[in-house]
Amino acid sequence: MGIELEKDTETKNRLAPMYNLVLLNDEYHTYQYVVGMLIEIFKFELEKAISHTIEVDSSGRSIVYTGPLEHSEMKQEQVHNYGADSSVSNCQGSMTAELEPVE
Repeated sequence: MGIELEKDTETKNRLAPMYNLVLLNDEYHTYQYVVGMLIEIFKFELEKAISHTIEVDSSGRSIVYTGPLEHSEMKQEQVHNYGADSSVSNCQGSMTAELEPVE
């Protein structure tokens, strides 16, 4: 029975709509802040965190996570609750991340 339940959960997750969590660029957070946040929240290796940081800075956005809606919303909330960049005097708070359905 345990194996059957596990397969049902895997099938449900696979069939659930997926969402991208998109980190948006702004002028109020340093590279150090963004890299640290990505490592802490998403457990990225340093090189991957740097790559996403460069992407968000150069293109204005970076997809930092893709998953089911509930988990994507949880990750979005973690980004929004991360706090201000203490090294930027006019930083008002956390970065912004948006959810978009995967097509």
